[in-house]
Amino acid sequence: MTHRDDSNGLASDNQFPEEGGSAWREVLELLAEQGFEGLAEAMQLLLNDAMTLERSQVLGARPYQRTPRRQGYANGFKPKTVKTRIGALQLAVPKTRGIEFYPSALERGQRSERALTLALAEMYLQGVSTRKVAPILEQLCGLDVTSTQVSRVAQKLDEELQQWRSRALGKMEYLFLDARYEHVRTGGTVVSSALFVAMGITPEGRRTILGVSVSLSEAEVHWRDFLASLQARGLHGLKMITSDDHAGLKAALQSRFTGVPWQRCQFHLGENLLAHIPKGISQTEVSGELRGVFNAPNKTEAERQLELMVQKYAPLAPQLSTWLEHNVPEGLTVFALPAAHRRRLRTNNCLERLNRELKRRTRVATLFPNPESLLRLATALLMETDEEWQSEKRYLPQATD
Repeated sequence: MTHRDDSNGLASDNQFPEEGGSAWREVLELLAEQGFEGLAEAMQLLLNDAMTLERSQVLGARPYQRTPRRQGYANGFKPKTVKTRIGALQLAVPKTRGIEFYPSALERGQRSERALTLALAEMYLQGVSTRKVAPILEQLCGLDVTSTQVSRVAQKLDEELQQWRSRALGKMEYLFLDARYEHVRTGGTVVSSALFVAMGITPEGRRTILGVSVSLSEAEVHWRDFLASLQARGLHGLKMITSDDHAGLKAALQSRFTGVPWQRCQFHLGENLLAHIPKGISQTEVSGELRGVFNAPNKTEAERQLELMVQKYAPLAPQLSTWLEHNVPEGLTVFALPAAHRRRLRTNNCLERLNRELKRRTRVATLFPNPESLLRLATALLMETDEEWQSEKRYLPQATD
């Protein structure tokens, strides 16, 4: 390795150089001699030099330089081994006295490697064993990751995800609720656990993920606890709640959100209708008539068309007529809202699409080892979606009536 002369005339071949900026000469010689095999050492030299230069810039002075611009003093170096895709780098991290400093280049590198490790954590959550992952990662990226490292990263990830799940909420105009099921190992047996998801629409018309939770079922007690957690975080100001017709959820809503109008998902109402149409009556005809009710220009017209359906099928299919009379009105609450908002608020389709995306990402696992692993992965995916939504245009247009 070549011998360096710094700008103060001090020659040094110290492992921790006191001034950077000339490592490129050594890098050129190293690469000329060793080619690609010298990449790790070359990167090590460049990073050490760059960090030392950055320290001088932060201090406002070179080593041993006397100047009124000086903000602090160099305080040696701290050895640090950083595992990267090109191998382990033995870095000399510059330290300071009198001013806070940490190299930005090293921070960026840490974030990059941490992202890779988080990808490993997701693989682990998806059911790929650490024993299988470690040799694959080592072969592809040159990183030797242990099960202890995976556990440590998962713990840090859990803290970040929990912070997001417990963040403060505020005023929301509309709330959507839905649940889907995943196979989870609990207490030594495999059960179908419910994954609760809540989505809100802000007063500005933007959608956001409000909460996610894993429970044993959709029983009232579980939904009630989930809704209570949203209220405890500050959720208020709701004008309407949209969801499917589930006994446990309806009872919980009556308990936790008394007085807030509830809209039964019209899409699910249309699906439920099919089970009540007897043989001999056209499903296409009845479904078309129900769509006419939902697409009416106002609630008065919708109720008029519904009454015609009830009367029409009373002598032909009394059970269908009774079902229409008692269930369809629950899907007409949306008519109290501005016409520009109704189409997107009358169904739970927005959450249905989100659940399909969750299923696409979780079906690789087929079986989660515990409820915490399901919650971890679902939260991470929902956080990504929520961040994307924040940069999109308004979900609801400006109301004009």
